[in-house]
Amino acid sequence: MPDNRIYTITELAREFALTPRAIRHYEHEGLLAPGRQGRNRVFTRADRTRLKLILRGKRLGFSLQETCELFSLYDAARDERPQLVKLLEFLRPKREALMQQRADIDAILAEMDDLEQEAEALLRE
Repeated sequence: MPDNRIYTITELAREFALTPRAIRHYEHEGLLAPGRQGRNRVFTRADRTRLKLILRGKRLGFSLQETCELFSLYDAARDERPQLVKLLEFLRPKREALMQQRADIDAILAEMDDLEQEAEALLRE
């Protein structure tokens, strides 16, 4: 049974803790294409899923352009392979950057530990 539920921009904004302006921006960037009922935007279940994927991509560090490219591949392809290859291409450098940030943070925390111990030792003298 198909899910014909429609959502208003206000409902989606509330559900995803966004402003309606942010959702309109995603529409302007070509990531969402809601229908219209009069002057009001109406979003389908598929639009809601796309919005969820946009936010997931944002959380993973994808630019809107990268997300748009993945959506275009998904919309055009009959099989998922091109989209999955592109996804991996986008993910790998982001993972490497995060791993480097983690190493940098670990090094800084170790340096802070050393400084803290030195300062405490000097205060005990």
